[in-house]
Amino acid sequence: MQCVDCVGQAARSTRSARTAFGATVREGRPVVTLTIIGLCVVSWVLQLTTATWTQQWAFAPVVGQAEPWRFLTAAFLHSTSPLHILFNMYALWLVGPFLEQAFGRGRFLALYLLAALGGSVGVLLLADPLSGSWVTPVVGASGAVFGLFGAIIPVLRKLGRDARQIVVLIAINMALPFFVGGIAWQAHVGGLVVGLAIGAGYAFAPRERQRLVGWALPVVVGVLLVGLSVAKYATVPPWALL
Repeated sequence: MQCVDCVGQAARSTRSARTAFGATVREGRPVVTLTIIGLCVVSWVLQLTTATWTQQWAFAPVVGQAEPWRFLTAAFLHSTSPLHILFNMYALWLVGPFLEQAFGRGRFLALYLLAALGGSVGVLLLADPLSGSWVTPVVGASGAVFGLFGAIIPVLRKLGRDARQIVVLIAINMALPFFVGGIAWQAHVGGLVVGLAIGAGYAFAPRERQRLVGWALPVVVGVLLVGLSVAKYATVPPWALL
């Protein structure tokens, strides 16, 4: 027989199981992945039923400086075609639970949001104020999803697994804009670069520094993305901004 205090003390001194990337092993549903999918679905329904919802939250370089929240909110919008949201949510469900388990909820959420931000920054950096790309609204979770695709490559390499299938999938999707119109390939590039960088940092951080890298790396990437955006807008003439 053991007293309650003894059992409690033993439980506190027992180290919880952790993944190769320093995250606590959790059982049950991928809460963050399901929450993101739920928010995207709710937002899509509001797009269909509320006339101004898309216009209010979509990103375009012309409005990004005055309304910077659009850099993120656009990732929770999709076109009215169900194929757009179905494809993105299916891709998110394929890789999201695996990365959420590997990195932990907090780091996975930071990865997703920063990849979404990177997608919008990619659109901004590659847009020309003298062309239609400066005023064309961009919506979709593709930048964030490509970030997850990018992050899973160093994870698989760290685990000694073959990453060729995901590389081929990325290549196919990067080629689609050359055959199908209306795809913001710039967001794919931006999200992919951010995902590769954060995924590599998470995957190859020394075990004793995984916690430090887990919060410091997203901060550094976030500051870098903001800095790139500020620098881009500094080169744009005032008449091209709202």
